[in-house]
Amino acid sequence: MKDLVQFLTEVDDGLVLEKRLKALLTPNEIEEMLRRLKILELLEQGVPQRDIAKQLGVGIATVTRGSRAFKELKEI
Repeated sequence: MKDLVQFLTEVDDGLVLEKRLKALLTPNEIEEMLRRLKILELLEQGVPQRDIAKQLGVGIATVTRGSRAFKELKEI
């Protein structure tokens, strides 16, 4: 994991970072990451989990995992 973090953070240019992410991830994986970011954003706004699941067309388990991750991030 340390190597991945270094690979992604050693650049200051957003376009280079985007190219690196595209080289590492499939379009579906990128889309999934964007969906997870949206879940975190909606949780931050206080949107209920069931509403998030419905709005994004994902299962409640996906949102629950996002909620656990959100809580962990707030503890950092």
